[in-house]
Amino acid sequence: MMQCMSLVASSLRRVSLAAVLAVGCSMWLGAQEDASEEAESTGGRIVTLIAIDGAIGPATADFLTRGIAAAAANNAALVVIEMDTPGGLDTSMREIIQAILSSPVPVATFVYPQGARAASAGTYILYASHIAAMAPATNLGAATPVAIGGSGGAPATPAAEDEQDEDDAEDTGSEPESAADEPAESDIPALVTAMERKAVNDAVAYIRSLAELRGRNADWAEQAVRLAESLSSQQALEANVIDLVAVDLADLLQQLDGWELEIDGQDVTLATAGLLFERIEPDWRTQFLQVISNPTVAYMLMLLGIYGLIFEGYNPGAIVPGVVGAIAMLLALFSFQILPINYAGLALILLGIILMFSEFLVPSFGALGMGGIAAFVFGSVILIDSDVPGFGVSTSLIFSIALAGALTLFAIVWFAMKSRLRPIVSGQEALHGASAEALENFDREGQVRVHGERWTARSKDPVIKGQRLNVTKVDGLVLHVQPAGPDQQ
Repeated sequence: MMQCMSLVASSLRRVSLAAVLAVGCSMWLGAQEDASEEAESTGGRIVTLIAIDGAIGPATADFLTRGIAAAAANNAALVVIEMDTPGGLDTSMREIIQAILSSPVPVATFVYPQGARAASAGTYILYASHIAAMAPATNLGAATPVAIGGSGGAPATPAAEDEQDEDDAEDTGSEPESAADEPAESDIPALVTAMERKAVNDAVAYIRSLAELRGRNADWAEQAVRLAESLSSQQALEANVIDLVAVDLADLLQQLDGWELEIDGQDVTLATAGLLFERIEPDWRTQFLQVISNPTVAYMLMLLGIYGLIFEGYNPGAIVPGVVGAIAMLLALFSFQILPINYAGLALILLGIILMFSEFLVPSFGALGMGGIAAFVFGSVILIDSDVPGFGVSTSLIFSIALAGALTLFAIVWFAMKSRLRPIVSGQEALHGASAEALENFDREGQVRVHGERWTARSKDPVIKGQRLNVTKVDGLVLHVQPAGPDQQ
């Protein structure tokens, strides 16, 4: 009876398992059919979505370039770059623009979400895209090279001149010049150095060429570079800087349906109605590049590599400091290859570390150490040759490391000075002036006890057993002694 019941239970389990598998397979097949029907309804094409969030650097350029190439390989209907950036490195920006200009797939750059911006390098990328779109409550502009604009190369018109313009307008009965009008030649700030003129003129020519290629407002683009002008999304649409304003991604696709473009000399009509988004997420390569291309991380890797190799040199065979230091140094060198590094700053950092370690070997009473700390701080400050937000070594980190090095140096100097004042307690130097006790009577040479040890001693005067003596000289294993004074007896 029990055997029959067990057979029945086993059969029920098998039937249940088969039913579960059948239901699962049917659901999977149904999902595949739905996906196939949906793909057939859209022609099997998708919209590739790539996000730029934050400062544009080597990792962003690599991620975006590979994303556009993948979209082309997948025969995507459109690439949408969702952008919110304060700017970035010029080399990375140009790499992205080259990928956009050579893309066989239309590229739409969308400043999104609301509250986002396409400042500095973002403005150039927006101008280079086949389609330039912005969400409400976003802005673009301020495309002056940061090294120029940050040093006061693009100041605003003084308030006194604005008031004078208003007074002149009231006297003549004419309207004052609006902010949207082109600036007068006198309003354009004078660039002092040849390097400033070179940087600004190069940027102007570049953005004008992009504007002329896409049929957008080239005059405002020049103002964005020379005067750091900015526009809201609605103002940009009215000034023919962008093509459209969309509330979200769905609204963007709806407005782009039927849009006509020219790609590689051929007219292309977009059919974006009902298309699905495929978001490309950063892979491990991009995440790794984002980490090591951070100037602060590269700076710490360099210090870790230098100190690791130095500790391995002072302690041969420790292995771990050498291995960690070598790996960190190679990673730091790779980071410096893709970052705008000032090699004078790097040389100052290396000199500073060498001087600080030299303080331990050459007694200079802190001179070498202080010089090393000064060289280290100056080199760290000028290490990254860029004023782009997000691409600089943290000042607090620099001074924290310098303060730790200075405190360590002062502690070593203090202990060294303190040790000079302490009495010598070992070695031959400790025997000079030491007190000895005669172990026997002797006239010229005999045995004495010093610091609990038995020594052979010589004296010019006769010595009595138990007499207190002072050590005046150490000659090999023989001590020269003389009778102690009355106050030492």
